[in-house]
Amino acid sequence: MGAGRMRLRSWLVVGISMALLLAIGAVGISVNRSALNAAETVHRADSLALATNNGGLAAQVLLVSAKDLNDFVTNHPLSMTPQDPGDTAALQEYAKKSANFGYGLVMTDLTGNPLNATGPADMFPGTLSPGFKPLISSLALGKPGFSSIMTVRDTLVQAVAVPIVVGSAPVAILYGFIPLVRSQLQEYIVKLKDDSHVSMLVDNAGIVGAASDPALLGTRADPAITAKIATTESVFVTYSEHGHSMIATVNGGLPGGWAYVRTQSTATFDGPVRSRSLTINLALLTMLLVGVAGLAILGYRSQLVRRRAEERFSALVEHAPDVVTVLDSNGKVLYASPSGQRILGLSAVGSPVFDLIHPDERPLVRERFAALVHDRGGLERMQVRVRQAGGDHRWFDFTASNQLHNPALEGIVINARDITDSREMQDRLAHDAHHDPLTGLPNRRRLQQSLADSLESAPVAVLFVDLDGFKPVNDELGHEAGDELLRQIGVRLSACLRPFDVLARVGGDEFVILLPGVGTAAETAAVTQRLKACADAPFELAGHEVRIGASIGVHVAAPGEHPDAVLRTADEAMYAVKHRSDRAGRHRA
Repeated sequence: MGAGRMRLRSWLVVGISMALLLAIGAVGISVNRSALNAAETVHRADSLALATNNGGLAAQVLLVSAKDLNDFVTNHPLSMTPQDPGDTAALQEYAKKSANFGYGLVMTDLTGNPLNATGPADMFPGTLSPGFKPLISSLALGKPGFSSIMTVRDTLVQAVAVPIVVGSAPVAILYGFIPLVRSQLQEYIVKLKDDSHVSMLVDNAGIVGAASDPALLGTRADPAITAKIATTESVFVTYSEHGHSMIATVNGGLPGGWAYVRTQSTATFDGPVRSRSLTINLALLTMLLVGVAGLAILGYRSQLVRRRAEERFSALVEHAPDVVTVLDSNGKVLYASPSGQRILGLSAVGSPVFDLIHPDERPLVRERFAALVHDRGGLERMQVRVRQAGGDHRWFDFTASNQLHNPALEGIVINARDITDSREMQDRLAHDAHHDPLTGLPNRRRLQQSLADSLESAPVAVLFVDLDGFKPVNDELGHEAGDELLRQIGVRLSACLRPFDVLARVGGDEFVILLPGVGTAAETAAVTQRLKACADAPFELAGHEVRIGASIGVHVAAPGEHPDAVLRTADEAMYAVKHRSDRAGRHRA
């Protein structure tokens, strides 16, 4: 009986041990699956967001090229007479200087008949080429046109087209052709190059027009990718390539039906998460099979699972591109992932995180951090600049979560992603949209915005400046000397103004100056004399001493006047000054 009771007790212990192992094993597998699902969900959401962001930046690059072409049409009147020498010269000069359309330009009437071009007809695709179809569709909707990829003389090109408008109606079309191997899209995509994936831009037929691997230019994307090009939202596409499972994120809806594609093997996309998860599940199952060994083995196996889970977490954090940081309620860094040391070149553990924030953003970060500390489970997101070891700052996207109540963390958890490249691209596009590319001065759009803002509350003196004798410089010394003269005159005029005055180049050799707060013509007299003296002083160009002058029209605008009317009045005043000067010159002659 005693032995039976002992056997029964032993079986009872074994049964309890097995039940405990089953329960712990089930919990471990469930937790592991939940962690895997959460990590995959975040990773996929971030990948789609990255594709959307990169696709949007690529679209901006395309639209900037169309704006460049439209600015030329707007600022260079064309006769649109077939084979007009003046039009030919203007197109050739623009093609030579353009950062986009170095291959050439073609001007046609509305039915596609050529009017003028920078080269012979066989340099350009025929008007019946299928690649023009999306371009023509966009023009019909009143938008800039972007073609698919076309091949001419073994050169891959893309066409950008804008209408030439006279009055309010289009009368002709100007086509600019971009050599894809030297395009700004190709330069942008190469910047995204990474050994783990390939970034591409494909046209509506699936032909690669830009790629981080230049060898892919002109090749055809996988049919599974081509089928999703028209999708305007970022989506995942899975397919097989040379026997390997592949996954791509596709962001369509770019101008001309183009799409941004980021493709890589499924193995590199999923990373070590799934393989480590499988290892843990196998370990748990093995523990269930040997569970009859007793509570001692159960405790040992539990410690083994915990240790492996910690190793998996450490490996994921160490190799993650994001920086993970845990702060206490005062903002002191309790933990920082190894990627922080790799990106910033310093360890912030033990220091207040605010010391690393750029001084311009520091007050806002302190304010929002203080609010987050008192918001249990709250979430804050912001973009800030963070100092590196060398003193430079990089842009990061911060997502901060209040986990002070979580016993496993007991802190403010920050996930930070480096977005410096994206911010620099956005800033460059914004700057180019409002500044003259030759002189770096504000352009007409920026000028009108500044004038409108100033006229809301104060008078503004507007000086319209036209250079006298600029055309002979261009004719005798060449356009490069003329461009250098415009840059020098921009520097001189800026030196004559107050820091808050505005100097803009509005086209050709014409400049406009805004003097906020100046309400009488008498106050502008001294400024006008200084400006004329600056323009009259000799310039050194290509070893020649050059003298020009300036005709300056002045209009003092009262608050509330319409900006267009103000600029028009100043322009008329300038022409009146120039007319008087010409008449006086003829009289002296």
